[in-house]
Amino acid sequence: MQSLMMDLPLQLKSVLWRAENLYGHKEIITRRGDQFESCTFRDFGRRVRRLSNALAEIGIRHGDRVGTLAWNTQEHLEAYFAVPCMGAVLHTINSRLSPEQIGYIITHADDTVLLVSPDQVPVLIELRDHLNGVKAVVQLSGEAPEWSLPIPLYSYEDLIADASEEYEYPDLDENTAAGMCYTSGTTGAPKGVVYSHRSTVLHALMLCLHGTIGVDEAERYLLVTPMSHVNSWGMPYACLLQGATVVLPGEHPIGSDYLDIIEQTRATVFVGAVTVGMIMRRELEDNPTAFDISSLHTMWLGGQAPPVSEMRWWKKQFGVSIAQAWGMTEASPVLTFSSLTTANRDRDEEERFQVLARQGLPLPLVEIKLVDDHGNEQPWDGNSPGEIYVRSPWVISEYYDDIRSRDSFAGGWFRTGDIGTITSDGYVEVVDRAKDLIKSGGEWISSVALENALIGHPGIQEASVVAAPDPKWIERPVAFVVQRHHVTTDELRTYLKERFPSFWVPERFEFVSSLPKTSVGKFDKKLLRSQFV
Repeated sequence: MQSLMMDLPLQLKSVLWRAENLYGHKEIITRRGDQFESCTFRDFGRRVRRLSNALAEIGIRHGDRVGTLAWNTQEHLEAYFAVPCMGAVLHTINSRLSPEQIGYIITHADDTVLLVSPDQVPVLIELRDHLNGVKAVVQLSGEAPEWSLPIPLYSYEDLIADASEEYEYPDLDENTAAGMCYTSGTTGAPKGVVYSHRSTVLHALMLCLHGTIGVDEAERYLLVTPMSHVNSWGMPYACLLQGATVVLPGEHPIGSDYLDIIEQTRATVFVGAVTVGMIMRRELEDNPTAFDISSLHTMWLGGQAPPVSEMRWWKKQFGVSIAQAWGMTEASPVLTFSSLTTANRDRDEEERFQVLARQGLPLPLVEIKLVDDHGNEQPWDGNSPGEIYVRSPWVISEYYDDIRSRDSFAGGWFRTGDIGTITSDGYVEVVDRAKDLIKSGGEWISSVALENALIGHPGIQEASVVAAPDPKWIERPVAFVVQRHHVTTDELRTYLKERFPSFWVPERFEFVSSLPKTSVGKFDKKLLRSQFV
């Protein structure tokens, strides 16, 4: 027997309709240098349709890929809707990748039009040999300069100036591609992930639930997570779906800019990388009265696990709660979110911090399991590690045109490459990436656990731990640390021996002025291994 329910597809045009018709008065605020510019959702919708008409005018058709190399701005957000709603595919390109990787991605995705921030125009000139399929480039702000490539270069505002505000968006199959994003390519060439309208809408709905970040119309969300990568964790779509005020940091923000944005816009929730949160903390420690951030009550820090020491500091100094989640490009990206169930809310503060330090509970519609090296499923006892396998409506079924897909799936499950445990009440704790675990004398050592402990030391600002070859033990951990103030190797060894088995403690500590970061803000362990170890 079949149901008698309407068979309406999940489409991003429904998110735009809701934003305009229910929350037309709400705002998108973008930092423009020292100023802030706001646009209502109602005016935003009009500009979205003008962009769709302008793209159609220069040749974009159903299924064409429109690439972006851009900062978090209103214009970039307009493309988030204008491109997929007309049936094309929004391909956000991480501008922090190397030029070689960007060139590979543009060619592999077969981009037809590129929307770029002004600072990316010189990058395209450098990549001229990778632009054979590109028919037009649109500069998102300012007047388009003269340039040497035989491709039309338009100014965004000029392009949409005379375009109609009317556009009847088609009804699309919900499995139609809406967006593309490539992994950061830590091993081999970046891999392409294709998101559907269905997966994107479901992921946005999930972000609005209790037990996740719970996007709320009353809040003002500062979205620092790059819109060029994994749809800024899906938050732009969720915010417009719920009518929440969106605050975008604009071009080339630095640590003090984020704090100034919070003060000027009265942002209440910050969404960004752990490393950005650390930069903001240093700025506040150096200038404790320079910024009024009293509006802020929550920071969702991701990209890697935020140390408990960071959670304690923000809570004690400013009453700000740190939230975290776990996921990846292949999962749109969120799979778990760390929140307190009723069984944990009555614990003392330190115990609550320890629960929140885990990566959280699997989200609704996310199935998860642990598998050991022999293919055996591991129990949920908090002690039995295994590779984390997942499946969900917003997890990929294969990579885009990539033979490596066959090694990433098993029996309909996606193999995440993360090693973790799950407690009896369902809290996931990621021990490490499989490639970052250190096997010393036949015993596993978690680089993540050592890093979090070191960052908790009052003398340490940042820390990253990698494996180094060892003639006796095969591998030994090496710790790279950035100091807050002077601390000795012996002090750090003693500190770690109080917290871990002695064989976990590194013999070698390298004191450096800064740690390299990946294109998505994580500590770049691959570079540390290749350059220093």
